[in-house]
Amino acid sequence: MLRLWPFPVRQPVTEVLEWNTDTLITEAAEQRIALRTVPRSILTVSHLLNAGDLARAAELARVGLVDTWTVPLWHLARLAVAPIDAAELTVFVDTSQATFAAPGQAVVAADGGEAYLVEVSAIFPDRLELAVPAGVNLTHPIVAPVGTGVLTRPVEIDRRRQGLGTVTASFTLQDGTELVASSYPTHVGLDVLTDPAVLRQPLAESIAQSVEYIDNSFGPIVIEPVLTHVQRRSTITLVDRGTARWSRRRWLHTMRGRQRAFWLPTWGRELVLQAPVTSSATSVIVAATAEPGVWIGRHVMFDITSGPVFREITNAIYDALGIRLTIAAPGKSIPSTTPIHLLTRVRLDTDRIELEHFADRTEFAASLIETPV
Repeated sequence: MLRLWPFPVRQPVTEVLEWNTDTLITEAAEQRIALRTVPRSILTVSHLLNAGDLARAAELARVGLVDTWTVPLWHLARLAVAPIDAAELTVFVDTSQATFAAPGQAVVAADGGEAYLVEVSAIFPDRLELAVPAGVNLTHPIVAPVGTGVLTRPVEIDRRRQGLGTVTASFTLQDGTELVASSYPTHVGLDVLTDPAVLRQPLAESIAQSVEYIDNSFGPIVIEPVLTHVQRRSTITLVDRGTARWSRRRWLHTMRGRQRAFWLPTWGRELVLQAPVTSSATSVIVAATAEPGVWIGRHVMFDITSGPVFREITNAIYDALGIRLTIAAPGKSIPSTTPIHLLTRVRLDTDRIELEHFADRTEFAASLIETPV
């Protein structure tokens, strides 16, 4: 039986997901090979404990620094819908958005109380069936899956006063589950990230192209492109609440760090509709910020309330009202007030994502880079 790290958690819980991607870049393309398909998860938890539990945590860490632990995954905890009775074999809880396993284990706890380990024999959408009775009475319980992990950093104890202190521990989990089936809409086989970024700080963005500057000191400087495509870099911050927290986790697993690309709307005003578009129309008229040739081959999103429409611009010419763009018929009517956003093909520019889990939300920031189509 592995040791259980049983202490009630203090928010936020920090989770780091790490992938390992080998990126091979050529002049006009790149190949990305996932060397780790299931992310390595590093969980950092802190606990506000009294004097007795501080001493207990110190002794547990002392005797188990090189051991494997059973670690409650508090960031995936769910509220049970009914009290837990010590003699019962059923725990009523929504299991659809967590990583419970059967046969396996889970923890139950009163809000702010110590975790108790239970043996799970079967999993149903609305409950867990236990192999043995829970052995504890809890009136307003929370239920969380568990993982196995090892301590990868020193256990830190900060004694604020004689009877109170904070304990911080970091575990690298040894088991992992690959989550698939992202819930985002797709365009030409790639997810479209339809969540606008949250402004936490001034959003940084750069546009560049890899080049070599050749200077022989006798004449002009010559620029030789190293890559044929422009690399646009940006940083986004996303905040998720409710069921969107689980959807975000599935999407991150699908991306596998730097391996997979997706579409990112610019949320800008590069194109502005000048007239409504019928469902069977094969062109739209816009006011644009550049000449027609710039838009050929670009992809756009019509941000309609009933659901976005994605199309590729196949041709562009001047029109009396602006620029006429040729697209495939949208299949639904588009009012003239509909925003149009350019779609940029990007990928994560990092294999390390750090998520902050609070009681009511999860948030993270990530750097992105444009990739060749």
